Amino acid sequence: MLNKIEAIRNYAKKKLGDDRSGHDFYHVERVAKIAKQLAKQEKISDTSIIEAASYLHDVIDDKVVADVAVEKERLKKFLKELNFPEEDIREIFEIIENISFSKELDAGKAQLTLAGEIVQDADRIDALGAIGILRTAYYGGHTQSPLYDPKIAPQEFKSKQDYRQKGIVINHFYEKLFKLPATMNTKAAKAEAQRRMQFMEEFLAEFYDEWNLS
Repeated sequence: MLNKIEAIRNYAKKKLGDDRSGHDFYHVERVAKIAKQLAKQEKISDTSIIEAASYLHDVIDDKVVADVAVEKERLKKFLKELNFPEEDIREIFEIIENISFSKELDAGKAQLTLAGEIVQDADRIDALGAIGILRTAYYGGHTQSPLYDPKIAPQEFKSKQDYRQKGIVINHFYEKLFKLPATMNTKAAKAEAQRRMQFMEEFLAEFYDEWNLS
């Protein structure tokens, strides 16, 4: 019989396996691995909530699913069938409903448990570095967004609705990605975010050099 985390992993794989927006199963698997590393740094022995929320954080996201309310009910039913205590289910939902960058534009930064802070850090780390660059470009293709237009400056978004409008791929680095290191909760995440951001800055310097040759 599968243990709870393996069952959750399979649930996420089924729900996200066909995603083509950069929020696929491999993304949540990376988030789970990063979160486990951060949990180890924080000396957390029981990582069940952290792993569960990492795998499940995109299965009710409106970027990925057609009906958020339906998917929430399906997920609650699934977790109950796994005999998760009600308090654990509440914490998992509190995490996955409040860790996103876009949610903060409307509601401000949520007060999360340490488990929630770790999952949030892990999710944001996966938006940075080499993988972050590719995911940004991949999502831009998914939404048919222009790669770059030097005449259009990056925006400062004030709401989730504005943030979700189609934009410029390169501008996304300034509109969101380079803001993420300052939002990290744990010391280890701050260090890793800075390392990945430096790589992205080097990439953009090369991008502009190549662009300006034409």
